Amino acid sequence: MPYILVLYYSRYGAVAEMANHIARGVEEVAGIDARVRTVPKISTVCEAVEDTIPAAGPPYVTLDDFRDCAGIILGSPTRFGNMAAPLKYFLDSTGALWLTGALANKPAAVFSSSSSLHGGQETTLLSMMLPLLHHGAIIIGSPYTDSTLLTTHSGGTPYGPTHVAGEDSKNPLTVEEKHLCKALGKRVATIAQRLL
Repeated sequence: MPYILVLYYSRYGAVAEMANHIARGVEEVAGIDARVRTVPKISTVCEAVEDTIPAAGPPYVTLDDFRDCAGIILGSPTRFGNMAAPLKYFLDSTGALWLTGALANKPAAVFSSSSSLHGGQETTLLSMMLPLLHHGAIIIGSPYTDSTLLTTHSGGTPYGPTHVAGEDSKNPLTVEEKHLCKALGKRVATIAQRLL
């Protein structure tokens, strides 16, 4: 069955929770699955390696997961207005897929979390869009036709769902943030089905 790859890196759990809500939205669309994957941490010690299977959570992404998806949704916490290094590290390994056009014409979207409302959410979303554009993906946002985007007092942008985690990274996802995540998953899955 075709699937949407929901690929993320999460440090404190908020981005992982967002990924799960996005996956629920994907699975509301009949005939398409959600495949949730993560990336390992990276180390400054060259000899350090992660186990091939994480101790908890979804499996690590493979290039096959990336190549064979019907669409992709990337998520990352903000790191000085940019995606986190572990996600960037994986994306940097996808050059061979770029050469073959493996993601060309597939729908793609992004989501993020930051500790503060103005913590670089939108630039982080844009940073994740750049490699997707180079891969030839079709970028899907969160349209203002969803009235939640107009009324949220927490996370949410037209570029994709966001979350405000707070200084201690412990703020739970709001009802609006959960809704925007689920709506994006459903939208990407619906568009992917039309393009299959």
